[in-house]
Amino acid sequence: MAQQASKSVGLDRIDADAPTFDPKAFRLGDEQAEIIARARELGQTVFASRAAAYDRDAKFPTENYQDLHRAGLLGIAIPKKHGGLGADYKTYSLAAAEIGRYCGATALTWNMHVCSTLWSGPLADDLDMEAATRAEHEHRRAVHYKRIVEGGAVYSQPFSEGGAAAAGGVAFGTEAKPVTGGWLVNGKKIFASLAGHADYYGVLCTEVAAGEKASRRNTLYLAIESKTDGISVVGDWDPLGMRGTVSRTLLFKDVFVPEDAALMPRGVYFQAATRWPHMFLTLSPTYVGLAQAAYDFTVRYLRGEMPGTPPVKRRMYPTKQIAVAQMQIKLEQTKALWYQAINEAHANPTKEQVLRAYAAQYSAMEGANEIATLAIRTCGGQAMLKSLPLERIYRDSRCGSLMLPWTAELCLDRIGREALYETGESDD
Repeated sequence: MAQQASKSVGLDRIDADAPTFDPKAFRLGDEQAEIIARARELGQTVFASRAAAYDRDAKFPTENYQDLHRAGLLGIAIPKKHGGLGADYKTYSLAAAEIGRYCGATALTWNMHVCSTLWSGPLADDLDMEAATRAEHEHRRAVHYKRIVEGGAVYSQPFSEGGAAAAGGVAFGTEAKPVTGGWLVNGKKIFASLAGHADYYGVLCTEVAAGEKASRRNTLYLAIESKTDGISVVGDWDPLGMRGTVSRTLLFKDVFVPEDAALMPRGVYFQAATRWPHMFLTLSPTYVGLAQAAYDFTVRYLRGEMPGTPPVKRRMYPTKQIAVAQMQIKLEQTKALWYQAINEAHANPTKEQVLRAYAAQYSAMEGANEIATLAIRTCGGQAMLKSLPLERIYRDSRCGSLMLPWTAELCLDRIGREALYETGESDD
């Protein structure tokens, strides 16, 4: 069961950071605030000091996951009756932003893990299922949840394949062929975060029976044990940013997956993707946290309070004061829009709410890097040194706009098109 996380530095020895989203100002309940504070404390006291090494060596943050388990945060979205914290979508998102503030790679990979429980938990509970199907789902997800809560199992979520599938345009190329007792899975996933480090790969694939054509409606969400025969991890990992995610390529060759491995029943993932679109907004909390981190760094640096730098104040210059003002305005705009989007996440959102979700994703992913860019220009050359976190924050923040299924380009495309056209409308 979850225990208190180990700490390399105690909060009694450092000043605790203020919440990114103040519980009173954003009207959070006491239980929500406690979970979010737990994530923030762990990030500040433990993860922040490890982040540079994970980035430098492109090493997966295994130790952080052990601490997440001890703190109960591997099961943040697992229902309480299954031993988890029972957090809803908003609470998880706010906690993830706090983790991203201190280690982007940990927050981003933690998202891949949490989504296996968020999608199969509170999100699936919001969707339509027949009674028998729901009972079967309840039985199956209990097995997955027990592995996480009691054993600290880590789940990943390999998504991208290099084509239009990850953007929702076509069926996934990774296919599951029905066989006695389960499926045979064949295919490839690229940029597969946690590759070689997860205990289970939550694979999105297309069920294709003999003589049938691949269809998005037949998407399966299967938890495949990483040690299963036929799975291989290939390729190097030496990217610009998010280096600790270790997002190598996963190959599946005639991998047998038993029926009980399904994280969602047949047809439920497609229902979720079409009726619960905010499920694809969960990459964004990491970048809200990075935006906050870039702003925090700048204020401390200009006040002469940044550890590892001389206590020299640079706050008296009008140009730097103006830059900080611009950063705070951008940060508050991003946070306000993003908070509204996660606050209204539910099944069957309105057109306006979906457009707002796209706008929030775009604002978080692009805004984080804009703030980090301004932070480097404002703080000066010393801020680019790898001995300080801003250089890493900048590189990590640049990765957000590229992430499927809602890249910055796709968000712009969808906002423009869906604002101007109603469903089924054309110019013909």
